[in-house]
Amino acid sequence: MTKAQGLKIAVIGGGSSYTPEIVEGFIKSYEQLPIRELWLVDIEAGKHKLEIVGELAKRMVAKSGLPIDVHLTLDRRKAIAGADFVSTQMRVGLLEARKYDEHIPNKYGVIGQETTGPGGMMKALRTIPVLLDICKDIEELAPNAWLLNFTNPAGMVTEAIARHSKVKSIGLCNAPIGLHKWLSKKYDTTSDHIYTEFVGLNHLHWVTRIEVEGEDKLTELLDKREEYSGKNVPATEWDLDFLRGLGGFPSYYLKYFYLTDVMLEEQLESLKANGTRAEVVKRVEDELFELYRDPDLQEKPKQLEQRGGAYYSEAAVNLMVSLYNDKRDIQTLNVTNGKILDFLPEDAAIEVNCVVTGKGPIPLPVTNVPEQAKGLIHAVKTYERLTIEAAITGDRAIALQAMASHPLVPSVKVAKALLDEMLEQNKPYLPAFFK
Repeated sequence: MTKAQGLKIAVIGGGSSYTPEIVEGFIKSYEQLPIRELWLVDIEAGKHKLEIVGELAKRMVAKSGLPIDVHLTLDRRKAIAGADFVSTQMRVGLLEARKYDEHIPNKYGVIGQETTGPGGMMKALRTIPVLLDICKDIEELAPNAWLLNFTNPAGMVTEAIARHSKVKSIGLCNAPIGLHKWLSKKYDTTSDHIYTEFVGLNHLHWVTRIEVEGEDKLTELLDKREEYSGKNVPATEWDLDFLRGLGGFPSYYLKYFYLTDVMLEEQLESLKANGTRAEVVKRVEDELFELYRDPDLQEKPKQLEQRGGAYYSEAAVNLMVSLYNDKRDIQTLNVTNGKILDFLPEDAAIEVNCVVTGKGPIPLPVTNVPEQAKGLIHAVKTYERLTIEAAITGDRAIALQAMASHPLVPSVKVAKALLDEMLEQNKPYLPAFFK
């Protein structure tokens, strides 16, 4: 569409419980992002959810009085054709697949998590081929569209798209915006008075600068063992001596690497008490969809923030607004490395601050990369690149190398057993491995 006509946006995985959040964002930002068509697309297995959440989206738009046409469809190509932005929030295999991503590693005494370790690897293997297939449609039907990817593991998916398609793609995570909201509340200020510098990979970052109204707060936060933690990661106290020397405010996902024994123990206790995180999320989702069914509901319910990815859609809308208006503001994104982190390949995806222009994000040089972070970043990136190759080729030998090279997998023996059982469990979604 031309600017005069308004924008067309397609949301892949439109039946997600997160959809009301992104719709709320579109309504709030309409003056800066004049949408005329919003297409919510899903697959047959998600049709019932698409209809429930799609009707809520229509009620939200109707209440706003804005001239946005909301379309619900199972026809992906129809949704993508002529789109200005395509946003992905899909889960191949649904929460049922996630349950085994978390449970099977725990059986072997390994962290079970949907984006980190063996579980993250399986999610990547299921997701990358599907997203590359979507990219073929975008190349054909909307070659000028921006693909904003929230689908986890976002870093690996973003890198796979950048290296194996021609689509203009950017990866996002809710952690940076969540951290800013936490800091805003803590210091009673607005986000535009906060500066943070992120260094690392998606779900593996160090915040090496935290400045509030021009004052350095990093040391203070580390000394107090302050913790911003996600809903999906248990809160466990860091060792203060270790934290002071870490060189940055750690992503809560780093606990899986630095506090592995404690985190595994918490996982196993939680598993006995509540089931896997996937089963907990399923219960939250069921409650949300009960709320969404209410024909009188015309806004995003507060309970949506109980999901682990709260605020992610706000980040997506912010990015669309900045790209569309050439705002040149700073956002933390998953982009191609270039020469930013000189110890990683230039075509690797990294998570760093970027200036967002109308032609895309420009990654900013980092002022400080803690020496003690480089080894872990490099090790996890090696695992990620092997996983991407395995996802594309269906090569079990490469998949074994990927599994064995992950820092959370203790031995080749465990890696092999995990790989065999997890591939078998995912057989319906991984045809390339079962030729």
